[in-house]
Amino acid sequence: MKIKDKRRKRYLRGKKKVLGTKQRPRLCLYRALNNMSAQLIDDIEGKTILSVSTIDKAIEDKHKGNGNIAASKALGELLTEKALKANIKQVKFDRSGYLYHGRIKEFAETCLKSGLKF
Repeated sequence: MKIKDKRRKRYLRGKKKVLGTKQRPRLCLYRALNNMSAQLIDDIEGKTILSVSTIDKAIEDKHKGNGNIAASKALGELLTEKALKANIKQVKFDRSGYLYHGRIKEFAETCLKSGLKF
């Protein structure tokens, strides 16, 4: 079984359990080799509430690489800042089948330290 297939299997297993609402949206992550992005999604209405990415100018100007741990920390801070402005304090964390280490772990811990609750 390929690595992509294993991640896809973990993603589908987790997706069955995590459903975002307007009061507590789903925080969905996407991790590519060179970038990361995160979205707050209301699954009931099928709408994205807000999204951030390491390609955004606020993060891209500060960090040399967009696919490193420092950029994922900055992404977590930016997402938390925007979520708190939108009066969202609690989310359901969907790691999209990625293992909880490295960039994913740093992003999640930064969001927790900055004020979001999972």
